[in-house]
Amino acid sequence: MRNKGWLWLLLPPALALFGFGFGELVMHLWNWLLPPLFGWHTITFWQGLGLLLLCRILVGGIGGGGDRKGGKCQGGKGWGPMSPEERERMRERMGGRCGVPPQAGDGAGNPA
Repeated sequence: MRNKGWLWLLLPPALALFGFGFGELVMHLWNWLLPPLFGWHTITFWQGLGLLLLCRILVGGIGGGGDRKGGKCQGGKGWGPMSPEERERMRERMGGRCGVPPQAGDGAGNPA
């Protein structure tokens, strides 16, 4: 297996380049759209970078890790191996959440 330690040397310049690029992009988009449309003030590069960071914190959260599914419902995946009794108990527990209405049947759209 080859040593890929040199990739760590490229990480700081790559992060700086991406930060600069996205900061410039936000600044130019803001200054192109908002002052003519709403009469707002233009912003500097550092304000654009701060706005980008603020949006990341508010919308994207901080840090990575965790469940990549975002905790969203799976909409009935994995119901195939369940018995009809297990499916009915699951429907009752879900109470109509995740697009799975509490109805009778086998979980595949077939009536009981």
